[in-house]
Parts: sequence; C-alpha cells; structure tokens
Amino acid sequence: MILAAVQDPPAKPPVLENKGQSIGLTADCRGAEIDEFGLSCREEEPCAVFLELTSVEPAGARIFLAGNFHTETATLWSVLLMSEDEGATWFEPYPRQRATTLDHLQFVDFQTGWVSGHSTGPLLRNPFLLKTPDGGKTWRRLPVLEEDLVGVVDSFSFESKDRGTLVIDRIHAGKGSRYQRYETLNGGESWMLREVSTRPPAGPRSRGVSNNADWRIRADGVAKVFRVERRREGRWASIVSFAIHAGACRP
Repeated sequence: MILAAVQDPPAKPPVLENKGQSIGLTADCRGAEIDEFGLSCREEEPCAVFLELTSVEPAGARIFLAGNFHTETATLWSVLLMSEDEGATWFEPYPRQRATTLDHLQFVDFQTGWVSGHSTGPLLRNPFLLKTPDGGKTWRRLPVLEEDLVGVVDSFSFESKDRGTLVIDRIHAGKGSRYQRYETLNGGESWMLREVSTRPPAGPRSRGVSNNADWRIRADGVAKVFRVERRREGRWASIVSFAIHAGACRP
C-alpha cells in the first residue's frame, strides 16, 4: 500500500471567529478552474458556489466538521474545519482537495480520528480515509485500495485505534457484488476484504451527520446557513452557523 506523506496544517491557518453571526467561508474560481470543472459560467451570470457540511464530530473541547464546496453541477473542493475551543474559533487543519468531498467523521478517543472521502466527477471514485493521531493537528491520507476504484465509502466504524471495518459501495458493480466489507487491524493502514454482498452488510456503522446523538447539522433554508447544534437538557442549542453561499466562479 502506497501512503501519502503526512500533511501538516498551514503555519498560520486563518482563524475564523464565531461572533454569533454566520461565518462565511470563501471559495471562488476563475478561468482554467472553470474549464477544469466543466462549468458554464459567464461574467454576467457567474456560477454560485455553495458550502455543504456533511458531518460533525466532537472530541473533547475540539469540534470537527467535514464537507465540500460545490456549484449546482460540480463538486469543487473538500473542506475540513476544526475548533479547539468548543466552537469559539475555527480553522482548516488540512488543505482543500480538488474535485473531492469528505463525508463521515469518527474519533475513538481525543487524539485518534478518521474522515472518509472520495474523488468526484465524472464518476465517484478512489475512496480514502484521512487519519489523525494527534487530535487533528496533522492528517494523513490513506487510500482504501491501491488501484483506481469506482465507488465510495458507504460507512466505516472503528472500535479501537487499530481495529475497524469499512464498507465500499461500488455503485456500478454487477449484480451481487455492489457492497464490499473490509477489515483493518492497523488503524486503516491496510485493508482485508471480508465480504461481498448485494446489500450493505450488517454491523457497526459510522454513517450520517454525527456518531454522537447530541450533535447535529441542520440546514436553515430561510437564513441560508448550516447550523451546528448540540443538545443540552433536552433542547438543541446553536454552537455555530456557516453561510451556505461561499462565492462564485467567473471567467
């Protein structure tokens, strides 16, 4: 298995302050990027860029958010957000990846965590995990398989720092082989195929917006924001909100 080098966070990642209003992330593109993403944008009619948040995971005082930036027709970049002070400030601990989205998050303790993702367009392919051993300070990309693979991480779940399971949805695979269940005994460094089936295998699954029932992400269409909320004493309280509109693509 060929592994990518450790990705260190920027020396001085820009810090976004939570002042009680929605935080705006910037994601613009021009010229060559428009051609690369196959967009039909004009100066008088630019392509709007939107933020999508797909997962939230707390780890002590730290909070992690995963998602992507996209237009109406294409996924542009992945985004990973981190707060070290319970949501007061935010920054991106891992560089945005082109034509990539991040889906599910899981931490087994305050230091060890993973986030799943895959490349996009024209097919969903090359599923991978990002792994951190130090509470989100550094992340390393771990491909599930070496070869080019059409499919996505349907779900994953770690019961310890070493042992976990992962299900790949092959999407376009033939009848009887759409779902593949893998097992790792070394924290995702390598995977062993355990099962092939027509339906998602049963068992522990890290899937959806959050593994923690007291956290959720709610899209507020009226305010045009994503609200990250935590349940306290039976009520949902807003921790932070991010503006859905993030920028535009112009020639």
